[in-house]
Amino acid sequence: MPFIEMVEPESARGLLAELYTQIAKARGGVADIHKVQSLNPRAMAAHLDLYKAIMFQPGPLSRQWREAIAVAVSRANSCAYCVAHHQAALDGLEAAEVPPGLLTWAARMTTHPGGAAPDDVAELRTLGLSDRAILDAILVVGYFNYVNRLVLATGLAVEPDFEKTCRPTLGTDDPGDGGGA
Repeated sequence: MPFIEMVEPESARGLLAELYTQIAKARGGVADIHKVQSLNPRAMAAHLDLYKAIMFQPGPLSRQWREAIAVAVSRANSCAYCVAHHQAALDGLEAAEVPPGLLTWAARMTTHPGGAAPDDVAELRTLGLSDRAILDAILVVGYFNYVNRLVLATGLAVEPDFEKTCRPTLGTDDPGDGGGA
C-alpha cells in the first residue's frame, strides 16, 4: 500500500480520466506508478511526455538497451518496483547484446553522479556510442533516478499482476502514442 492516496481509474474525472484511458490503451492497464501521481494530473502528463521522449523516441539506442539501462539504474537504487516492470519489458524484446560497460557506467552514474568525468564519455565512445547515443543513455539514467525516487518515496510495491502493463513496445515509435514508466 503506497504512503499517499491514489485515485483509481473508475473514480477518475477530467484530465486524469483521459490520461488513464490513454495509458490503459497503450500499456494494457494502469500501473501504480501512474496512480500514485493521480493527485497531480498535470505533473503526470508531463512525466508521461518525458517518459515517451526518452524511452520510445527513435534514436541510436535500441529499446532493449534503454530498458537494460533502466534495470541497471533501478538495481543500483534498490528499486524492486522498477526492476520488475522494466525487466519484464526487457524480457519481451528481441535479444541483442548490451555492452556490459554501458550498464556498469549507468550504475556508477547512479551511485556516484558527482564522479562523472570526460573519461566516462571516452569509455562510452569505445563501446561504439555516438554523442547522441551517449546523451540518450544519460537521459535514461537521469530519468530512472527520478522515477526510482518517486517509487521509493511513495512506498510503491510491485503489483501482483504488473506484467499486463509492461508491453515492451507501443506498436509504433511515435512518442504521442501513450506509455508509462
